[in-house]
Amino acid sequence: MSRERALIRIHGIVQGVGFRPFVHRLVREHALSGFIKNTSSGVELELEGERAALEAFLADLPKKMPRLAMIDGIESRFGLPLAGYDGFEIRMSRREELRNTLISPDIAICDDCLHELLTPSDRRYRYPFINCTNCGPRFTIIKDVPYDRDRTSMGSFPMCEDCDREYHDIENRRYHAQPDACPVCGPHIFYTDAEGNPVAEGEAALHEAQQALLEGKIVAVKGLGGVHLACRCDEASVVQTLRRRKQRDEKPFAVMCRDAACARELCEISVEEEAVLTSVRRPIVLLKKRAEKAEALSHLSENAMLGVMLPYTPLHVLLFEGMFDALVMTSANISDTPIVKDNGEAVERLRHIADGFLLHNRDIQTRCDDSLCAVVKGKEYFLRRSRGYVPFPVRCGALPAGVHLLACGAEQKASFCLTKGDYAFPSQHIGDLKNYETLSHYEQQIAHFERLFDIVPRGIACDLHPDYLSTEFARDLSEKEKIPLLPVQHHHAHMAACMADNDLSGRCIGLIWDGTGLGTDRTIWGGECLIGDYACFERFGSIRPIPLIGGDRAVTMLERVAYALLRNAGYAAGETAETAQYEKMLQSGLNCPVSSGMGRLFDGVSALLGIRTVAGYEGQGAVLLEAAARKGETEAFPVVFEETDGIVRFDWRPMIAALVQQRESGTDTGTLAARFLNTLTEMAVRQCCMARKATGLDRVVLSGGTFQNLYLLRALPVKLQEKGFSVFTHRRVACNDEGLSLGQAVIAGQNF
Repeated sequence: MSRERALIRIHGIVQGVGFRPFVHRLVREHALSGFIKNTSSGVELELEGERAALEAFLADLPKKMPRLAMIDGIESRFGLPLAGYDGFEIRMSRREELRNTLISPDIAICDDCLHELLTPSDRRYRYPFINCTNCGPRFTIIKDVPYDRDRTSMGSFPMCEDCDREYHDIENRRYHAQPDACPVCGPHIFYTDAEGNPVAEGEAALHEAQQALLEGKIVAVKGLGGVHLACRCDEASVVQTLRRRKQRDEKPFAVMCRDAACARELCEISVEEEAVLTSVRRPIVLLKKRAEKAEALSHLSENAMLGVMLPYTPLHVLLFEGMFDALVMTSANISDTPIVKDNGEAVERLRHIADGFLLHNRDIQTRCDDSLCAVVKGKEYFLRRSRGYVPFPVRCGALPAGVHLLACGAEQKASFCLTKGDYAFPSQHIGDLKNYETLSHYEQQIAHFERLFDIVPRGIACDLHPDYLSTEFARDLSEKEKIPLLPVQHHHAHMAACMADNDLSGRCIGLIWDGTGLGTDRTIWGGECLIGDYACFERFGSIRPIPLIGGDRAVTMLERVAYALLRNAGYAAGETAETAQYEKMLQSGLNCPVSSGMGRLFDGVSALLGIRTVAGYEGQGAVLLEAAARKGETEAFPVVFEETDGIVRFDWRPMIAALVQQRESGTDTGTLAARFLNTLTEMAVRQCCMARKATGLDRVVLSGGTFQNLYLLRALPVKLQEKGFSVFTHRRVACNDEGLSLGQAVIAGQNF
C-alpha cells in the first residue's frame, strides 16, 4: 500500500500531561514517522505512513491517552505530499496569534514518584520536588502558553545532564516533563525562624520543621498554590494558640492526614468518599466524625463534620513520614485577604502567627487554595472549587459561539468566569471582595486567565447590586473598554448556573435559597422559587419577609432575627433594655429592612433553639442547626402559604408558633431542628407543585448557599422525585456565590 502524509491538530488538555511522549510511543506502535509540537492551540502532528495505520493511530488516541489528558477535538487532513520523514521527533513549540490551549490543574504526587521518593537507591530519594508527566505542578507555575519550561516558574532552574537525558528519552516517564528536576538542578527547601532568619536547608530544614511541630509550634509550610499554617491537631491548646494568633476563634480547621487509614481513625468514610479523598485532585472532603471521636475533635470543628485531605506534594509526604498521623493544615491568610504565596510576603505577614517557616525557592505564579467538597451520589459536590480542578473548563451548549464574555461574580465567595466558544472558565477561589488585597488578586487573575486562554471580552456581566466591588470593577471596565455591561439579578444567576452546570436548555423551576441577594424590586431576596430560562425569569414564590433589626447587624446578632420571628408570630419576648430597643425599631421600621433570605430564617431558628445567638463566622447558625438535627425524625411543623402581589410566599409564622410551643413543652433541640428542616422540605415540594400546575414545568434546579446543607440536599430531591419532578443539583461548580459567575455568563450570552 502507498504511504501518505497527514496533518493532525489536537485540541484539549494535551500539554503538561505526558501527551507528546504518549503520541511518540503510539506512533512507533503503528510504524509511522513525522513530528509533534506544542502550539498555542494544543498539539500539531505531521505523520507519514499507510492510510490504515494513520486511521488506526487516530482511533487509538482517545482510547489510550494519559489519564490527565482531555481531547476536545481532532482535526485531520490526509493526502498531503510526502515529506520523507525519517523517524519521529518532538519539535520546538510554535506560538500562534489565536490560542485555544487548555491547561491541566495541579495534580497530586503519583505512585511511581512516591515509590522513587521513598527508595534510598533512587537519585531523587527524599527530594521534595519530584514529579513527572503524570503528576506535579501545572496551573500554579504557568506564566504563559505554550506550556514549555521557559514559560513556567521552572524556567530559572536549568536541567542538569541527568535530567536533560531523561527529558529527551522516549522510554522515560519524564520525557518532556516541564517541571522535572532533581537535587542537583532543581528547587530546594529551607527553614527560617519567625523573623525569617535562615536556620537550615534541605533535609535539615525538614527535621527543623518536624521538631517544631512536635513541640507544639506553628509552622508555615509553602505548598503548590500558597502557604499553609500547620500545627498538631491532637492538642487542643496548640490549636487554640493558632486560633488566637490567626483571629479565627470558631471557624472549623481542615486537617491533613498521612493516609486514608489515618483519616478512617477520625471519620466515617464511604467507598465513594475515599475515592474522592485519594483521587489525583486531593480536595478537602467533608467527612462525618466518628461518634467516639466527636468530643476529642471539637476543638477543630464544632459540628459533626471534619474537613480532611491527604498529602498531595512530596514535601507533605516527607513532613508526615514516621512523625504524624494528622496535622491542622489551613490556608495562611490574614483578615480575609488572599492566601500568602511568596517567601518574603510569608515572613512579613505571618511572623506573628508562625514560629517558623518551611519554604522553598520555586515561585508560585498563581494562588490557588485547596478545593473543598462533600461527596453526594458518589461525586464531588463543591463548596469551593479550586486546586486540582481549576482551570478545567465547564462545557455548556448555552454559550454563544464567537462571543467572549467576562462574568464578574458577586462579593462573598467571589469568582469570575470567562467564556470562549462553548467553554466557560470559572476561576479558582478568590475570597470575599472586601479589601484592596483581594480585589487586586481578583483583577490580576482575570488578566492572567485572559492571557492564558486568549480571551478578549466583548461583553461584561455583573451582579445587580451596585455597591459590590465586583460590580464597580465591571462598571469601570465597561466604560474603559467601551463594551456593554449587563447587571444580572443574583438569584437568576444562581438558577442559570445550575442549569448550565447540568447543560440544560429551556424553562425550569428554580429553588434558589441563600442569605442575601438584591432583588429586582430593590429589596433583599433569598428564599426564592423562580420560573425561567437563561434569557429571563419571573418570581413565582418566596418566603414571608423577615424584619432585620439593625440591618446588617442582624446577620451576626442572630437573636435580633429570633426576636423579629417571635414578635411576628404573636409571641412576647423577655423584657430587657435591649429587647425594648428592638421593639421600638420594629414598630417604627427604623433601620429595619426586610429580607426573604432563607439564611436569615435559619439564623433566627438557630437562635430560638438556643443553638447560636451570635455568629462567629458566616453561616454558623445554619451549620450548627444542621449538626443538631436528629436523624430519622419525620414530623414537620405546619406549612402555610400566603399570596401577595402575585407571589406565593411561605408564611413561617405558624411554623414558628408550633416550634415555640413544642420547645416550651420540653421537646429536645435535635428533634425541633429536624422538624424545621423537614418543614422546609415539605414547603419546597408544595411550592414546586403549585409552580408546575401554573406552568406545566417539571424540572427543578437547586442552587444557592443554603444547599450546602446536606440534610436538605439529600432529603429534598427524593421528595421532589416522588412527586414526579426531575431534580438537578450542582456537579461542576459550587452552589454558593462562587458558582454564580457561570450563571451570569450564560445569561449574558443570551442577552448580548
